[in-house]
Amino acid sequence: MRYSIPLLAALLLAACSSQPPAPEQNPAGVESRTPSATSKGVEEKPFDAYGIAGLKDPRSPLFKRSIYFDYDKYVVKDEFKPTIEAHAKFLVANPQFKVLIQGNADERGSREYNLALGQKRADAVKKSLALLGAREDQIESVSLGKEKPVCTESTEECWARNRRADILHSATKEF
Repeated sequence: MRYSIPLLAALLLAACSSQPPAPEQNPAGVESRTPSATSKGVEEKPFDAYGIAGLKDPRSPLFKRSIYFDYDKYVVKDEFKPTIEAHAKFLVANPQFKVLIQGNADERGSREYNLALGQKRADAVKKSLALLGAREDQIESVSLGKEKPVCTESTEECWARNRRADILHSATKEF
């Protein structure tokens, strides 16, 4: 009797063990649905997230151009690394483009302090882009300090929106 419960458990486990794979069967056919034309007969262009059109397309990671920082910090937060990676891929794929990174700060602190902090923020983004393959001559960083706020209320939410580095693209020749 005292062996019957463990024996029963062992039998149940043995019955539930996986079976060897069945001999290979012919898989069901899969229909190819390559988009060649829409129902209106107009050919769809594939979405190129890192092409020049991505700069204006809200679906593209390139559409995001602001990197936000914590108070009194200039370390790029993990949540903004994909945005920087997208811009680095774009610069590598489009060598005719350059970026200007504008570092900004909130209204707290002296003019000199905020200019220095804004430069450190712009340089942090510049360094990240360069480490990801963008050429040094494609990237310029400047500080605007507290001179270009996007929000002018004296609230934490507003100050957080002003602690940023903005990535601005320009072409060095016609494309």
